[in-house]
Amino acid sequence: MKKLIYICSFLALVGSTVSCDRSLDEINKDTSRINEPVASSLLVPIQYNMASVGYNRANDFTFDIMQVSLDFPNEGNSLSRYYITENTGNGFWNNSYRWLKQVDDLRKAAVAEGDKNYQAISMVLNAWIYSNLTDTYGDVPFSEASQLDGNISQPKFDRQKDIYVKLLDDLKTANSLFVTNKMLSGGDLFYKADTDANGIINWKKFCNSLSLRLLTRILNRDGEVNVKERIQEITNNPTIFPIFQSNADAVKVDISGIYPLMPPIARYQDFTTGRAASEFFVESMKANNDPRISMFFSQAKDPKGNNIGYLGAPSGYPFGTVFTNQPSNLNQNLAKAPLKIFVYPYAELQFTLAELALKGIISGSAKTFYENGVKGSIEQWGSVVPANYFDNPNVAFGTGSLKKIMLQKYISLFFVDQQQWFEKRRTGFPELPNNGGLLNGGNLPQRLMYPPNSRVLNMENYQAAVQEMGGDNINVKMWWNK
Repeated sequence: MKKLIYICSFLALVGSTVSCDRSLDEINKDTSRINEPVASSLLVPIQYNMASVGYNRANDFTFDIMQVSLDFPNEGNSLSRYYITENTGNGFWNNSYRWLKQVDDLRKAAVAEGDKNYQAISMVLNAWIYSNLTDTYGDVPFSEASQLDGNISQPKFDRQKDIYVKLLDDLKTANSLFVTNKMLSGGDLFYKADTDANGIINWKKFCNSLSLRLLTRILNRDGEVNVKERIQEITNNPTIFPIFQSNADAVKVDISGIYPLMPPIARYQDFTTGRAASEFFVESMKANNDPRISMFFSQAKDPKGNNIGYLGAPSGYPFGTVFTNQPSNLNQNLAKAPLKIFVYPYAELQFTLAELALKGIISGSAKTFYENGVKGSIEQWGSVVPANYFDNPNVAFGTGSLKKIMLQKYISLFFVDQQQWFEKRRTGFPELPNNGGLLNGGNLPQRLMYPPNSRVLNMENYQAAVQEMGGDNINVKMWWNK
């Protein structure tokens, strides 16, 4: 089984002598803590660590559950067979809340310093992390979370609807706070807004593009929340609400391999140990003549070790299946520096706009948005769109357009935290096959169970959340998907 590789940092504790005339308050003061954090020092650690959490989440969870890869050879219970326990999301929960506390510290420091850009950035980061949390579990601690300093050790679980409304309102506020002619005073892994004059404008683009991601996710709840109106407000006013215009605007972290920007996986060999590429993902790329296939996967091999092309193993294959060839695996270069961790690709937004245009919610050509998304996704990996690529019936925009949009969006979300899973649950696409060995009745899990600590240490609020949602199991649909 694959193992999560965590990057740890160690603090050295240095002792010092104490003079006799110092007060007990001075002696007891914890000098290892930053008592008044500076906003400029908090941003980079949040960006690097939460981007790494997303990278690992894609590698260890989304790839399996969304038939990108699978544990191989494996006859036992595994994620690719929909085997999920209450511990499946434990690390994701803990890491998210750990860094949400840092985001809260960033916000407080920015307010204290009167820095509107850092304040707005903290609101964008908060929306990014919390939206992934609530889309994973449903109702989660939100309004009372990260308040140990306020003596709240058992926070209530907020309803997903209330979380979404607050995050969307915060993003709109953040958009109005940004001061685009002022640079940041500290480092910025996303946009280099400390040295690039366009950095803050790009943060605004991230802010509004994230709003569109969240609004589209709750499209089914229009009327209960003014979803379509908010979408149109953004797309009809590009000067006030700028959004991504090219791959240059996308949110990503460049991992140089030079400390501290090290790959999330310490040994790239571990990336391909005990796994294979999934047949569904490989065959989808082959049918599209996708030029990225060699970047994503290695070739399969016959018993003599000869390359025989790109052939995946069927996810959830029947127990007892015998394989005569070694299936394709993931390309080890995906785990080697230099690499890019994609947080929000430009292509994702283009596919979102294609869907919204197809449904008549926004103006513009769904076909153009779709083709921009395909091109953007291929080019972000450093590849080139082949001539006549859109002449391929499997790629050409037309019959079954929503299905094609979502299949290409699925491919474009390769290595983007859990977004493939969220979009599959929202739309039903892509149509993943049941190859005979899936658990849970072959039904895709709709959420993760709450981690054990949230139940044991916060029992009363946990029980209230479970009652509100209708249970704590993987088949309970959350508010935006009911």
